Amino acid sequence: MHVLALFWLLSFLLNETQAWGFKNGIFHNSIWLEQAAGVYHRESRKGRYQLTYKEAKAVCKYEGGKLATYEQLEAARQIGFHVCAAGWFDKGRVGYPIVKAGANCGFGKVGIINYGYRLNKSEKWDVYCYNPNSKKCGGVLTDQQKIIQSPGFPDEYQDDEICYWHIRARLGQKIHLHFLEFDVEDDMSCLADYLEVYDSYDDVSGFAGRFCGDYLPDDIISTGNVMTLKFLSDASVTGGGFQLQYTALNASLLT
Repeated sequence: MHVLALFWLLSFLLNETQAWGFKNGIFHNSIWLEQAAGVYHRESRKGRYQLTYKEAKAVCKYEGGKLATYEQLEAARQIGFHVCAAGWFDKGRVGYPIVKAGANCGFGKVGIINYGYRLNKSEKWDVYCYNPNSKKCGGVLTDQQKIIQSPGFPDEYQDDEICYWHIRARLGQKIHLHFLEFDVEDDMSCLADYLEVYDSYDDVSGFAGRFCGDYLPDDIISTGNVMTLKFLSDASVTGGGFQLQYTALNASLLT
């Protein structure tokens, strides 16, 4: 009986490890490791690909960080950091981290998509910063259930916020988003402040909706085990913010 119990336990742990992905000594469901990695992506308040090398360094410095190194970006990538947007990192290099290959991102490859050292530092890209003590919003989330809030909630969020949350559930699970509170600056086209939800690893494919105003959006259920949320606020007028809960559920329970 004890032998069977031990066999079952070992099988369970093996399946759990395979489901989460254990690579290079890093367990992919570790939020602590993601926070320790300290790498995050920023784009200009004007939109994507608007930062020169000098401006990119200034963005990181303003937030108390610095340009991420190649090694820091790769360490973050190994634990789930996936952004389909080319950005500056240290020594004038440009690239982006890819966890899952896709036709529209990464040229079908996995790893750091490296554009190399840029001779023209006036080229405009996004930026990858490093600050292990950063208090900025966003991150890679792998809990089975967690509350996500706008920066400063329940107080009003600030101007010029850009936050990305990358939710990673286990293989064979889906992600259920349930909105608890929602108050984001309202305008006719949701162009000022908004929360976007993507049913994918990034904010390039799988668009599921853009939300603003003070009504509660309907629940959203992913088609796979990943989801990306992006929150952006402009330079004027803010709101009370939002609070939502995601829950990872076995896909079989949702059919």
